[in-house]
Amino acid sequence: MLKEPISITALASVSALGETQEEIWQSYCSDNHFLTNDLIGKQSVWASRLTETTKQQIEALRSSDAKYNHLDDSVLFALYAARKAIEQASWGTDDHFGVNIGSSRGATALFEKYHEEFLKKGKSSTLSSPTTTLGNISSWVAHDLKAKGPEISHSITCSTALHAVLNAVAWIQSGMADKFLVGGSEAPLTSFTIAQMQALKVYSKVSSRAQSRDDFPCKSMDLEKKHNTMVLGEAAGMACLEKGFKPNALAMIEGVGYATEPLEHSVSISTDAQCFQDSMRMALGHSDPDEIDAIVMHAPGTIKGDETEYNAIKKVFCNKTPFLTTNKWKVGHTFGASGSLSLEMAVLMLNHQRPISIPFVTYDALPKTIKKVMVNAVGFGGNAVSILLSKR
Repeated sequence: MLKEPISITALASVSALGETQEEIWQSYCSDNHFLTNDLIGKQSVWASRLTETTKQQIEALRSSDAKYNHLDDSVLFALYAARKAIEQASWGTDDHFGVNIGSSRGATALFEKYHEEFLKKGKSSTLSSPTTTLGNISSWVAHDLKAKGPEISHSITCSTALHAVLNAVAWIQSGMADKFLVGGSEAPLTSFTIAQMQALKVYSKVSSRAQSRDDFPCKSMDLEKKHNTMVLGEAAGMACLEKGFKPNALAMIEGVGYATEPLEHSVSISTDAQCFQDSMRMALGHSDPDEIDAIVMHAPGTIKGDETEYNAIKKVFCNKTPFLTTNKWKVGHTFGASGSLSLEMAVLMLNHQRPISIPFVTYDALPKTIKKVMVNAVGFGGNAVSILLSKR
């Protein structure tokens, strides 16, 4: 348990779900997914892209300042979402806050572009290094917001955004900061990135059957599926964290947990996800597991990934398994940003007091009230994070 609670005073994201909290909530309340059959490179694949309205806003941001013309989409997504979060939290230039934003891949499209130019010309562009460093996202956001606190960047694969939360909690609990902007951003829809996931044999295949809105390209949390169904999506998600109880808090962080397990394989975790068991127990602290009403699972849509996390939950919550859900069947796996979107989904359920179920999953019962929600994330390397949230 934390020394004192930490308030989440703002949430902002951009994804296929939309960009306003109202729009995103309506997207969650729909049984439709937001995955499209997209042409990336020379092949047709399932993907999740920003809405057309958001794309126009991102392009307007790009052209608003000459400095932004050469930035990768992952940076621009983060800039746009960060501005919205800061405005919602009413943080000004006089506020002393830190910035911790990460990404799994970083400036993927720009890196591929510059590398292709190097292969053709035998020399590199002047901007190739400064615009593709992984710290590019957090440093540009800190510069744009004129942040006066620490500026931190990291990549811990798919648990990156929730590790940003962990780090901010540590800074705030230590007394070295009172406020932190945290999150993740990802623009992974390139042919090379898709090819990497296909090489791992985890990517959802386009078939003639899965063409209608009644079919689901990503069967995240379907424990009976026979094929891996991961789908990638582009997104950015930000949260403003503040020390103690705040009147404008959307939710409170009550506990955090983390764990890394020794791996038997470089891309998988154990059959009962020991790392998740450890991170969830740590996040629970002295709380009774029966008090947890819901868990927003990582559940990437792969056979082993979904099953191992479910096995871990059953071991930790053996007497009463909470309501289980995820958003990847709807918006895809957004790599480093995925934890931010899961955090946002959990807070929305807390504030609207409505569980968001999965259409193709059978539930014994739905919770009538939602007071505490756990959010999970894990990435290649078995780096698991669990965050325990409660209603303000």
